[in-house]
Amino acid sequence: MSFTINATINDKKVSASTEASTSLLEFLRDTLEMKGTKLCCNTGECGACTIIFNGKPINSCVTLAADADGATITTIEGLADGANLHAVQQAFIDTGAVQCGYCTPGYIMSVAALLDRTAKPTAEDIEEAVSGNICRCTGYAKIVDAIHLAADRLSGRA
Repeated sequence: MSFTINATINDKKVSASTEASTSLLEFLRDTLEMKGTKLCCNTGECGACTIIFNGKPINSCVTLAADADGATITTIEGLADGANLHAVQQAFIDTGAVQCGYCTPGYIMSVAALLDRTAKPTAEDIEEAVSGNICRCTGYAKIVDAIHLAADRLSGRA
């Protein structure tokens, strides 16, 4: 059975058809050709596929595309403002919080969602926000540094 999904993705109205069993991740990557959101575990355990869905970070690999009808979605492709990277993206670069980069889009989306709701996150806020994201290449210290730097930049402290 085919569905037509009408959603706002990265501030653009999108209408496209997909099968009922298609995950939101597959819809984004395969139907809409948005390859920034990564497929890794396909079970919602690693966070590489994190997007912002109606203001909240979710794992797109375990969400059906049909659930996106009427939704507002931001992917890693929509986070920057043209050529200007989002503060979180720039902070990850500036602190060296990217290793192979595969998990980075998911981390960035989780952190962007955190900083949208909390201007000055505590250590507990940060731990909770990225608890669903896994990086196998690096220690988490640089990621935490990036989160603090982005928070400072967004609040005008840096």
